[in-house]
Amino acid sequence: MRVFPEYCVTMARYNAWQNKQVRAAFESLPEAELRKNRKAFFGSLMKTANHLLWGDTLWMSRFDGGAGPDVDASQHAEFTPTPAVWSGERFKMDARILRWTDGLHAVDMKGNLTWYSNALGQEVTKPLDLCITHFFNHQTHHRGQIHAMLTAAGAKAPVTDLFIMPEEGPWF
Repeated sequence: MRVFPEYCVTMARYNAWQNKQVRAAFESLPEAELRKNRKAFFGSLMKTANHLLWGDTLWMSRFDGGAGPDVDASQHAEFTPTPAVWSGERFKMDARILRWTDGLHAVDMKGNLTWYSNALGQEVTKPLDLCITHFFNHQTHHRGQIHAMLTAAGAKAPVTDLFIMPEEGPWF
């Protein structure tokens, strides 16, 4: 698999742009609507958003060597206690992802990444470019679930078409 820095920058911008829209949609709903079980994989909008933020934090710690999640994997869906805290942490994570991608060079994306997977209960080694692709795909997958739940809740769901993304920021 070949992943280029330009792809990573584009996907980081897309991620931030999408999350900006999700934050606005969350602000338009009462907290009870964000916590309502909508029978999605993680149940609610808030739990799905927390899972995604927790996962982004974990992957970024592997990619940039920075801080990982401060809660155990079993608490991923409760990563932040309130929508306001989630919004602030999401904003900071999106900035971290953008900073990381802005500094990438093709050589940085070669080789393998090794980590201990709690989900599998063992050490895993995979090509770094595959891990980066998974990272961005994971974001898109769960934001699709959030999009569906926002629509069901009557909120304005994000515009998701990549070709509509603004050419210039701010993306977040």
